[in-house]
Amino acid sequence: MELLSPKLKGRVALVTGSGRGLGRAYALRLARLGADIVVNDVRLDAAKEFHEELTAATVMDECRAFGVRSIGIEADVTDRQQVGAMVERVVEELGSIDILINNAGGMLRPVENSFAASMPEEDLRAIVDLNLMSAIFCCQAAAAVMMRRRWGRIVNVSSQAGVRSGGGGFVNYGMAKAGVIHYTRCLAAELGPHGINVNCIAPALIRTSRATAQFPQREQAAEQIPLRRLGDPEDCAKVVEFFCTDLSDYVTGQCLAVCGGLVLSPT
Repeated sequence: MELLSPKLKGRVALVTGSGRGLGRAYALRLARLGADIVVNDVRLDAAKEFHEELTAATVMDECRAFGVRSIGIEADVTDRQQVGAMVERVVEELGSIDILINNAGGMLRPVENSFAASMPEEDLRAIVDLNLMSAIFCCQAAAAVMMRRRWGRIVNVSSQAGVRSGGGGFVNYGMAKAGVIHYTRCLAAELGPHGINVNCIAPALIRTSRATAQFPQREQAAEQIPLRRLGDPEDCAKVVEFFCTDLSDYVTGQCLAVCGGLVLSPT
């Protein structure tokens, strides 16, 4: 991958859940723009789980190939104390946090336990913790750093599941992702006076290593998408670039669907 215009040179970006998949794509895109990258995941070798091929030994090494600094931090972002310790380490080692991408999340519980009338408390709490509380904890910790510097960019990752309600389960996941959108708007209003922009993306069917392994039937869904294809991680990464650079200086509190037009279809 070629270098891009170094619009983010001198900035430090923390990307949660970036050991593989979409998070890795965001980390690499920001590195190509010149940002120093903090790769966070519960396992920094997460790419091995779904046989995702890296271009270097680690995601951090992939980022360093673009001439930026990069460190990896294994931390569970559903744990507020671990999040606080991570942010402290980032500031100590890299000097700041200017950009936060809250990518960690997913539907990591059985689909049969995700129906509105019957989902068990354990599954509900686990999915809300992973997809909503993790974003809140990271936003709160990073915002304290950004407010001191009077500049920041936060991009939260929601999902079309948080916008559409078509039945068939995934209710706990959709509830959490809907919460991410509302939290984004509230946080944007609070942090705007401090020079911090807070936005959100809502992807739909993206071709990641985990999604391909867990939902191989997704490929058939391309026929229902106006653009007639599933999304690639880079499709989302380009929108993250928009929200993190000067292209979106006067944009905050927004949720942008990255879905090939799926949002136009009936729920």
